[in-house]
Amino acid sequence: MAALAVVGGASLLAVAARRFHRTEDLPTLDGWALADRGLGPVWTWFLLGSTIFTAYTFIAVPGLVFATGAPAFFSLPYTVIICPLAFGLLPRLWAVAREHGHVTVADFVRGRYGSSALALVVALTGILATMPYLALQLVGIRAVLVAAGLPARSAAGDLVMVALFAGLAVATYQRGLRAPTVISAFKTAAVFGAAVVVLGFVLGKTGGPGEIFDAAAERGALLLTPAQQPAYATLALGSALALFMYPHVLTAGFAANSRDTLRRASVALPAWTAILAVFAFFGVAAYAAGVRPAPGGAEATVPLLVERVLPAPVAGLVFGALVVGGLVPAAVMSISAATSFVRNVYVEYFHPTATPKRQVRIAKAVSLTAKAGAIAFVFGLRDQDAINLQLLGGVWILQIFPAVVLGLAGRRPPHRALLAGWAAGMAGGTFAVVHAGFSPVVAIGPVGVYAGVVALVLNLAVTFAATALLVTTKNSPESGVNP
Repeated sequence: MAALAVVGGASLLAVAARRFHRTEDLPTLDGWALADRGLGPVWTWFLLGSTIFTAYTFIAVPGLVFATGAPAFFSLPYTVIICPLAFGLLPRLWAVAREHGHVTVADFVRGRYGSSALALVVALTGILATMPYLALQLVGIRAVLVAAGLPARSAAGDLVMVALFAGLAVATYQRGLRAPTVISAFKTAAVFGAAVVVLGFVLGKTGGPGEIFDAAAERGALLLTPAQQPAYATLALGSALALFMYPHVLTAGFAANSRDTLRRASVALPAWTAILAVFAFFGVAAYAAGVRPAPGGAEATVPLLVERVLPAPVAGLVFGALVVGGLVPAAVMSISAATSFVRNVYVEYFHPTATPKRQVRIAKAVSLTAKAGAIAFVFGLRDQDAINLQLLGGVWILQIFPAVVLGLAGRRPPHRALLAGWAAGMAGGTFAVVHAGFSPVVAIGPVGVYAGVVALVLNLAVTFAATALLVTTKNSPESGVNP
């Protein structure tokens, strides 16, 4: 009941988003998808942090720590790297988007390179990578609900999941980005509060940090071997670069009201990393607490730990906070995927004269479809399928990094070179991950390296080689162009 009360409170806030910013203007995609680009520093920090740090993050990271030990802590330097990237990249992207009216990152690419084909692959890559990420929010929520007492893969559990997303879908349909923005403030308070409460109970019930780390040391979970270090470093770097290419993160950034707002919010993002570090510590504490997830079910580590060390009413509140943690990113993901489809597929190729009102109506419908598709995916396939696809999604989304970041440079590669690099990175990265049995780390000689970084290096190599070839061809005597 406590968990339902927390989720119910968040749902009421989502409905109240209609009062967040009332306007009599005609509906536009800027207004629905970006909250009229009017979020101040505090709201931007709430929304960015709540979008980047998803429910599955707070479930998967401690589960990975429990299952693999020290290598899983790559998530902490990864989220530290996020902060300077946000400080340096987001304000520059925001300025170009604001000046030219870009709503999506594919709009930005279209404007910088003048290529509808490159914009299309950027948009489709973003949508393709976002959908399994959206499904993983449901996987995380289901793990929490099961620990809270709902039977796994039962009719009752499925109905609760559908009800949760139905409320979110209605609020998002009506108010767009304003709904998750309002919920993000609630999520921040709930998740930060839950971390402090659980930490206090864990330290009290397990005998303190000494007992916890002694238990972890017995399992050999605290040591990072030299052979693991390249994988650790490339996972941290590659994951950080990939994160800022996801449409939902850029949507949250584009909704800010100024470049200075984004800088201020970025400077405060390490507070979220600190909370993630607390949750990662719970993966270590689970050893001392005697938590034993089922084989292949490490994502249940935190819910089982909460159930073991907290009184039932308090555990219910924490479960509710974790469920709310999945609602904000799920909403923003569906909005960003829908907006990318409308701007860069529907308007570009099917209905160039679509009015702003029609664009919003189509985006709302696609947003609902995305949520329904995520639910169907989670109900119809194994959790591991969603995890495998999200792993591929991280490799795929990293392949638009050159097009986006080089688009901020004074001299940019030709769009055909970037398309060739993208194709090579997508093919090479997909092959590497699948060939390694859906492992994020692939062997390069004697060391393991994150597959996304390997694919990005291939992407850049092909891009620069193709650029040199195109420039040489253009300036050759046969082309009729003098050097």
